[in-house]
Amino acid sequence: MASKRITVLAGDGIGREIVPAALRVLRRVWPIEIELTLVDGLMGGRAIDETGSPLPDDCLEQCRASDAVLLGAVGGPQWDSLPMNKKPEAGLLKLRSGMECFANLRPANTFGALIEASSLKQALVNNLDLMIVRELTGGIYFGEPRGFDSETNSAFNTMRYNEEEITRIGKIAFDIARLRDSRVCSVDKANVLDVSQFWRETIIKFHEQFGDIDLTHLYVDNAAMQLVSNPKQFDVIVTSNLFGDILSDIAATLTGSIGMLPSASLNARNQGIYEPVHGTAPDIAGQNLANPLAMFLCVAMMLRYTFQLPQGADRIENAVEQTLNDGFRTGDIMPRGDSNADLKLVGTDEMTEAVLSVLG
Repeated sequence: MASKRITVLAGDGIGREIVPAALRVLRRVWPIEIELTLVDGLMGGRAIDETGSPLPDDCLEQCRASDAVLLGAVGGPQWDSLPMNKKPEAGLLKLRSGMECFANLRPANTFGALIEASSLKQALVNNLDLMIVRELTGGIYFGEPRGFDSETNSAFNTMRYNEEEITRIGKIAFDIARLRDSRVCSVDKANVLDVSQFWRETIIKFHEQFGDIDLTHLYVDNAAMQLVSNPKQFDVIVTSNLFGDILSDIAATLTGSIGMLPSASLNARNQGIYEPVHGTAPDIAGQNLANPLAMFLCVAMMLRYTFQLPQGADRIENAVEQTLNDGFRTGDIMPRGDSNADLKLVGTDEMTEAVLSVLG
């Protein structure tokens, strides 16, 4: 019997509620012919309190030995005063680096039942389905030299990419496009940045191996404008760390609720860290108020991209959509005013049961 292993990191805040709910959804769709091993790990604020480290070394090794990591969320105000390298978020950076997860996948999809929550006109976002592939471990956030120059009273960072870094993120984007509509838009600033000129030239050359994929290019400022004026023109966007950071947050606003957004970070072996975009929401933690749907969609991404189980992914995504169509809403996606008359305000547990009911 084939076997797969997942490290489960509930983390902090609402992570400790939505992750157990997501595991119930995972078990409901997991194929019986594949043995599944789930191993709990300690990360984030809880790990700091218990071990002094936001990601203990033994937990990192456990994650490396797994096929995937399912992560709730980390952080909270009680740890905000810690030094930067000791905060819960430092554990996330250590995890991404330790697993060599260089590709961040940020989908932006709109569900028909939530379309009124978008800040854009319905015609612009109806049936929106795009994927941003962000290079995660290079670029200006990691380039050297960097720092402060006391003599000139200035600071500087370096945006740097080599050919391998660009081609490996390009491969991820092209492979994902093959699972979608076979279109990739590479975003850069090649009109003014040498590193972006190199990025574009490298992507064009590498694209010769992917003749079935339609490749286009946009400058990042134009891409930002196009995302809010005509977002449905995009299928897959591939871009650098800095530009991807900005564009993925712009795309997130199109969907209307950050509580509905999953993400994945992949390495060259398709090991992935799957986590919702939202934070720990300490103000509602432990009160059965959290929206678990982004966490469920993380499970769907995990099935699709790490385990190559698209049928299970489709089942979860369809169940989430059907549950929304049936009128179930947690507080963060409940509209105000008269438009909520036919909707059902529910908590984490009730939303989970509703999705499980659809899954059968």
